Amino acid sequence: MTPSPAQQIALWADALRYIAASGLHFAPTIYDQERYRALQTLAMEMQAYAGGQAPETLEPLRATVFSHATPLCSADAAIIDAEGRLLLIRRADNGLWALPGGALEVGETPAQGAVREALEESGVASQPKALVGVWDSRLCSSLVRHHVYHFVVLCHPLALQPEGPPSHAHEVLSVGWFRESELPSDLDPGHVIRIPYAFKVWRGESPAYLDL
Repeated sequence: MTPSPAQQIALWADALRYIAASGLHFAPTIYDQERYRALQTLAMEMQAYAGGQAPETLEPLRATVFSHATPLCSADAAIIDAEGRLLLIRRADNGLWALPGGALEVGETPAQGAVREALEESGVASQPKALVGVWDSRLCSSLVRHHVYHFVVLCHPLALQPEGPPSHAHEVLSVGWFRESELPSDLDPGHVIRIPYAFKVWRGESPAYLDL
């Protein structure tokens, strides 16, 4: 269903609301806070315009709805080929091996985000097949500093070689394919737990993981 112009404006405003709320929560300086507060005001004005309201009618929601910074969501792609080899990247920020992945964008499903992140970081196109699991960053040894829900999506590679130079190559030192018995020893701690589940789901031995 195609959204109406007003609905589309509201969706864009919500995307800006999310950016502003997250920015205000983590902004390191007063100057950054001022910029995110201005962005928050713009989001409120857009929502008011989309709903045919005066902007001041939404002001009471600034401290609640428009300032609510929810846990972040990320998606990793567990790309396993027909020979049982898993695609891993060596991260540029810490030098450790990990599944390709990153933060989800507003309006994007976890499957779409996993495929996008893998293509950006490795250049390898893939097709999502199944959910491996959802991990809470607080419970899986993740190195991230903020509360994140990590979605891991099992994917099948559409080609083993990159389609072209990765758009985010600066984030990656190298890319490699590894069998389960040949995984590198220097894995990112958060991925040490997630990777075995990816192989289990690929073999049909386990349902999707969920922290309970």
